[in-house]
Amino acid sequence: MIEVLFTIILSTGFATSFEGPTGPLAVDSAGVNSAQTEPATVADPPAAASPQQSSSDDTNSDTRLQSILVFSKTAGFRHGSIKPGQKALGALGKKFGFHVEVTEDPARFTATELQKHQVVVFLNTTQDVLAAPQEQLFEQWVRSGGGYVGIHAAADTEYQWSFYGQLVGAYFSGHPRVQPALIEVKNQQHPATAHLPKKWSRTDEWYNFKEFPEHVEVLAYLDTDSYQGSTMKGKHPAIWCHEIDQGRALYTVGGHTDQSFSEALFLRHLHGAIWWAAGHDTTPPANTAAPANSKPKPQKKIDDQTTEHSTQFTSPPPKAKIQRSPPAVGATR
Repeated sequence: MIEVLFTIILSTGFATSFEGPTGPLAVDSAGVNSAQTEPATVADPPAAASPQQSSSDDTNSDTRLQSILVFSKTAGFRHGSIKPGQKALGALGKKFGFHVEVTEDPARFTATELQKHQVVVFLNTTQDVLAAPQEQLFEQWVRSGGGYVGIHAAADTEYQWSFYGQLVGAYFSGHPRVQPALIEVKNQQHPATAHLPKKWSRTDEWYNFKEFPEHVEVLAYLDTDSYQGSTMKGKHPAIWCHEIDQGRALYTVGGHTDQSFSEALFLRHLHGAIWWAAGHDTTPPANTAAPANSKPKPQKKIDDQTTEHSTQFTSPPPKAKIQRSPPAVGATR
């Protein structure tokens, strides 16, 4: 009798079915979609991928990179490279199958809008760009699993918002002239730097920072002997990343020049940074377009009201302002 039951159990199968397809969202002819999208169920970003997944697993999982918001509002110096950066990020989305939405409107920082994206890129933002309610919602979104990527002047942003200081890692203090420098890559396993040479030579505007970023992993340093003007002799961070609760943040010092956004290695670096911030620990596949048999995972809900949250959402500690002195508005960045 026992042998019969055992045979029946072994012969029994299980089947799983999936709904689909979802497919990547379209990008316009300029490579950027700046139009409003239809409202969706208010929720946090999709859950991060497991670190154990392989690149092929990431490609076929429903935690793939689906949508990013590129935010480039400025209240101080405005970089001419913002427009090339917007176009380059839009082209990355078109090539790799993820939706790219560009805005300079802080009113888009609502729970309804943020939940549509897995990553928000601060592209050469400067000074105070968000109001307090938007700051609080963005903080909640990040802590609940959202991804942040800061490019260049993102470190010259929101000096009096303590959470943002923690998010970006370090604030801008000044810079020398644009010049070539050598970047020493310390982590060649991280998605943002895995494709880079151990010694990466490129030309940009190399920021000095008010402090060394704490509680982060520095992925690459500037060789301070390779250029003139560093005030952080011997230990000058250039790219770093860290996690905040369930969210992820990565900052890269490059991106001042227009030419940055036509450099193949720099663009691969940005793609890897965005991919990692979206929750993936493996290098991006050659094509991350959505497979036909996948759909987004169920999402946790977060309300647009900054004082009321669903029972599924844990509110972070109240945001506090800290007094930091930004460089003079209008100064060269």
